[in-house]
Amino acid sequence: MRQYYVYILTNTKRGVLYTGVTNDLARRIWEHKNKIVLGFTEKYQLTKLVYYEVVEDVLSAISREKQLKRWRRRWKFELIEKENPDWNDLAASI
Repeated sequence: MRQYYVYILTNTKRGVLYTGVTNDLARRIWEHKNKIVLGFTEKYQLTKLVYYEVVEDVLSAISREKQLKRWRRRWKFELIEKENPDWNDLAASI
């Protein structure tokens, strides 16, 4: 069964946030870190993976991504800090 990931990137603690979805988290983060993905993440240097969750199907992953994008920044900060209080880059752990 294929897994999907909803993830949040930032440039610094409590900085600019980007929420995305992918079926290959390691590849996608590599693309962000190497500026393969042009646009918002490249413009704001969003290369630090601070949060991710595993989702079992693509529709649920997309739904969760949209839900998080509608959240207030404070709620996203709380979500991140619950799992990653120091805002460490989680890329090495995937």
